[in-house]
Amino acid sequence: MMGPLSHLRVLDLGRIMAAPWATQVLADLGADVIKIERPGAGDDTRAWGPPFLKDAEGNATKEAGYFLAVNRGKRSVTIDITRPEGQAVVRQIAQTADIVVENFKAGALARYGLDAASLRTLKPSLICCSITGFGQDGPRRDQAAYDFMIQAMGGLMSVTGAPETPPQKVGVPIVDLMTGMYATVAILAAVARRAETGQGETIDLAMLDVQAAFLANQAMNHFVGGRVPQRAGNRHPNIQPQDVFPVADGFVVLAVGNDGQFVKLCQAIGRPDWAEDARFIRNADRVKNELLLTPLLTERFADFSRSELTALLDAAGVPCGPINTVPDVFADPQVVHRQMLRDLPHPHGSVKQVVSPIRLQDAPLEFNRPPPLLGQHTAEVLAELGLDDAARAALAESGVT
Repeated sequence: MMGPLSHLRVLDLGRIMAAPWATQVLADLGADVIKIERPGAGDDTRAWGPPFLKDAEGNATKEAGYFLAVNRGKRSVTIDITRPEGQAVVRQIAQTADIVVENFKAGALARYGLDAASLRTLKPSLICCSITGFGQDGPRRDQAAYDFMIQAMGGLMSVTGAPETPPQKVGVPIVDLMTGMYATVAILAAVARRAETGQGETIDLAMLDVQAAFLANQAMNHFVGGRVPQRAGNRHPNIQPQDVFPVADGFVVLAVGNDGQFVKLCQAIGRPDWAEDARFIRNADRVKNELLLTPLLTERFADFSRSELTALLDAAGVPCGPINTVPDVFADPQVVHRQMLRDLPHPHGSVKQVVSPIRLQDAPLEFNRPPPLLGQHTAEVLAELGLDDAARAALAESGVT
């Protein structure tokens, strides 16, 4: 593996989404990521289907799309960590690693001597990142959590959806993804600090903390304005006009970001007078009078098709776009040009991967390792630890690997 992190090894004890997303980012950046999975079962997401990847003959395999989305670039090693022999192997791997990432419940890994305190006793320079729903302390530390639940508890669903409908979750597991990204940032900060001090780090990352953090402008709207943010559909609470608008053959998103763009919008659609109307001149005026402005725009846009309006506003420098389906996204000429979708060779033939958006000019990322089969690299990694054929066979026969 190449890349700017090719000098680092990661022990991945993560499952589901948040921790695996973090370790996939590290793998994309070149780190050697060793993913520990349960013998015979593996990561829970291996079974989260259909859909399942089809092999070269078109037959469904056991590789679920969910698993394939978050485990590119890793090596899979099956180890039963509930067994002392398995724990010993994991400790061996940890002593060859720079980083450990896990998302077990608080205190769970301590039972096996695989928690941050135990592993950093063996190797003080180790960077250990623990991801949980609520953190390592506090009244909820022992509770289990999933993304959907945290979207609700963390306030996201209270500001997502239309006012007349029930609260709505985001269509992707955004808390898991953001937690994975925060984990990556924290890990890389610890790597940078270790380069200066030689000291490792223990990172405590909670999904609820992450969700609270990225309430962002909605949280500050409350603290500054004193009002409780509400569901407003697609309308932006601070900038107007920003909404979904119907056109003759569907819908478009309009995302005017400043007063200058509003002037250009009005000129482009043949209503320059609106940009001179005292009710709409400044953004603050448009937010205040959004219930007056939106019907005017809706009526005017009805004369255009999606392609006509988006082309017109694009030429005018006004952000406007269609609401694409997933296949539409990957057919977009810009996305195609940027090669965001790749086909990687896979033991079952090939697998499509939506690759990292990170572009480094001097150390470009490579995507050479597809999501692994369960236990695909067990023998390889154990051999790197110095276990001979007999030792590896004994672990396999006893069910440890």
